[in-house]
Amino acid sequence: MRYYLRGGTLIVRGCFRAASTGIEGGIRPVSTLLNHTVPPGWDHRDPARDLRMIIARHGLPDDCFGLMTAVEMKNLCIFQYDFITVFITAGIRNHEEAGPGTINIIICSREGFTDAALLGAIITATEAKVLSLAENGYDVAGTPTDAVIVASEGEPVHPYAGPVTEAGKRIREAVVFGVAAAMKRHEGQVVRDGPSYFIFSRYGGEHWVEWQPAHCPYYPCHFDGQRCDFCYCPYYPCGDESLGHWVQSSTINGQVWNCASCTLLHESLIADYLLRNPEASLEELKARKKRMQEGGRSSP
Repeated sequence: MRYYLRGGTLIVRGCFRAASTGIEGGIRPVSTLLNHTVPPGWDHRDPARDLRMIIARHGLPDDCFGLMTAVEMKNLCIFQYDFITVFITAGIRNHEEAGPGTINIIICSREGFTDAALLGAIITATEAKVLSLAENGYDVAGTPTDAVIVASEGEPVHPYAGPVTEAGKRIREAVVFGVAAAMKRHEGQVVRDGPSYFIFSRYGGEHWVEWQPAHCPYYPCHFDGQRCDFCYCPYYPCGDESLGHWVQSSTINGQVWNCASCTLLHESLIADYLLRNPEASLEELKARKKRMQEGGRSSP
């Protein structure tokens, strides 16, 4: 799974089995998931046509699930909890009020779900959204246009995704915390210049941590002048043993990918290239670095 922004569109690419309650939703294999910010005064009479235009504009394949929102993508929140990644934009309005009024949730799993688990995850996410709104003082259960996409990659290993399952509890925690965080950014209680990235940490007790480059206590973790655009690597866990290795986790029952010594995306020319070409493969970046080294232009 890879994700990136192009203007006002979140694009998530992969080889998914997915379920969507959004535009032309259902359950089917897809390669692309979208969340697109519509302009003020958007005519919503034919959202399917508009979605197809967005797909064509970005040169994306037709096998796509898409959502639309009036919330700006700078207020997008991304949550990483082990094998689960959740993307949330959130805004609420009463019918008499102006402004965005949609909560969009996209859930991606690196571990495969059955169709029953995909549908169960939608229920789990919806229950978590309602709980988050109630706990944070909103007297509504959502908006009439809320939508959820759940997508997984690989052979199914999760038959269900209710809130007591391994997948479901991660989805629940991410959505309960995430809806509130996304609402704070949309409402201006928390101001960021771009999307916010959170990771679920177990160090010092389980909690969510927002990564902000300007406040990173570990900078520089590799070398002076390193680039941190991709501190949380979009290829993680890549499984490429030239860049890292699997280690036994001290906090969960299983292995985690350790790539602490990898500097590939911290090198300026590589970071610039990936920003220009967000769908570049890891092999492409490695080959580019090799050419840089052969030309005597490598970073420290």
